[in-house]
Amino acid sequence: MEARSPKALYLIALVPDPELRDRIRSLKEEMKERFGASHALKSPAHITLQMPFRRAESFEPALVQTLKSLALQQQVFEIPLNGFDCFPPRVLFVRVGNQEAITKLHSRLQKVLKEDLGFSRQEQGFRFHPHMTIATRDLTEESFLQAWPEFAKRTFDAGFVVKSLFLLKHNGKHWDFFREFPFQGDPDP
Repeated sequence: MEARSPKALYLIALVPDPELRDRIRSLKEEMKERFGASHALKSPAHITLQMPFRRAESFEPALVQTLKSLALQQQVFEIPLNGFDCFPPRVLFVRVGNQEAITKLHSRLQKVLKEDLGFSRQEQGFRFHPHMTIATRDLTEESFLQAWPEFAKRTFDAGFVVKSLFLLKHNGKHWDFFREFPFQGDPDP
């Protein structure tokens, strides 16, 4: 009897340019050094559009084709980042602007995941709040109570042009870029 292959873990996200990813990584490193929270370092800076889900790797061609088709219908848009916010008592993140454009893309993505790929309501999740995490899960409540008052007052101003969707795949230790799907309006596909 053959052993069934384990299902791979995937995530669909918007990812900023390398320079901004480095700035966000520096914030994650600060959270590790000062507050002992390193879990957020397992993924590059991103805005989650579809929370992690498991599928057999044989599912990849259908997933890739669906995301490619969706991306080709999407126009490029800008996302401003301004300041910090939190989900008490464990998550700190960079605040994301232009929520309307992200929410519209998220809705279209959820529709195709459900209709074309059979995602369940549970897999899709229920609450969508675009953000860019700098500390999560392993940030203790005590450390959160130390960090949040400081970050609430700190400034952070940046932004990026969203030119594509990204499919990330977990390698057992951290998230890797697996595929990029350029938008229709990307001047440099």
